[in-house]
Amino acid sequence: MKNINIKSALFAFTLLTTFVSCDNDYKEEAPSIASIAVTNEAFSTLEAAAIQGGVAVVLSNPNPNDPSGDYTVFAPTNDAFARLGLVDGGSLGVLQNSFLTNTLLYHVSNGNLLANQIMDGGTSTSALGVDRRFVMREGDLYINGSKIIITNVSASNGTVHAIDKVMLATGVNIVESALLMNDAKVFTSPELTFLVQAVVTSGLAPVLADENNRFTIFAPTDAAFKAAGFATVEDVANADPSFLQQVLLNHAIADGGTFTCEQTSTTATTAGGNTLTYSPFQNGVFTILGNSNTTPANMVIPDILCSNGVVHVIDTVLLP
Repeated sequence: MKNINIKSALFAFTLLTTFVSCDNDYKEEAPSIASIAVTNEAFSTLEAAAIQGGVAVVLSNPNPNDPSGDYTVFAPTNDAFARLGLVDGGSLGVLQNSFLTNTLLYHVSNGNLLANQIMDGGTSTSALGVDRRFVMREGDLYINGSKIIITNVSASNGTVHAIDKVMLATGVNIVESALLMNDAKVFTSPELTFLVQAVVTSGLAPVLADENNRFTIFAPTDAAFKAAGFATVEDVANADPSFLQQVLLNHAIADGGTFTCEQTSTTATTAGGNTLTYSPFQNGVFTILGNSNTTPANMVIPDILCSNGVVHVIDTVLLP
């Protein structure tokens, strides 16, 4: 695939020469999925996550929920975890264990799903029960917003595909997803407290919680709100609700919810009737510029799947 750096290419060569074989009896001799993470340095954070999240033993054994006894795992590399600030096993302490476990299960599915069975626009149900969707863009294959960089690594209990970003899914609506972070049920240090208050004060909570309304949401962090002039959460609570509504609607696109790899236009019309301008798609993300911004917003955490859309956490408030 295109745009794979030297480190990834060398890693792919090592995996392929170590684990790929045409011998029909080879699979029985191959290591388990968990063992692949243990024996490959590029998966060391995943190994630590599997231990902390309580799924290492599961992925060491045959799958009791599938006649084949196999799993398919879309495995985030160390670089993928580092994009979330999780640079090693010790960094995983910022995540709640229940959230970490569910996140890992979202990367797992029953049976063997080989690369030649994956089609653009297709879906796959995770062990968490929440679907993932596949997107082909510029010759690269993505699952949700994560690029599949290595395919078909054979294990004794299934198949591993390596991906370049950790997939995140909350299983609840956009408002409840923000509340999960605000209430420290996801990250131990929540960063969306100001946004949650803005949603409440603006009166938009029912709209953003409605399962019939499906949005792409650009969610500013607390630091972004502070940079925009809101020194405290109380400042947000005391702001004019109509003003906050105008600002928040400038962060919502009523397009059904799109992952970064699905966004091909250079502009988008917001739910408030304004325009956002996107940079070219690079390294799986893009920057976003509001009409009254001089500096574009960067994505802090892209591609969080909610039950009624997709949320991208950003570092700048998008001004109408």
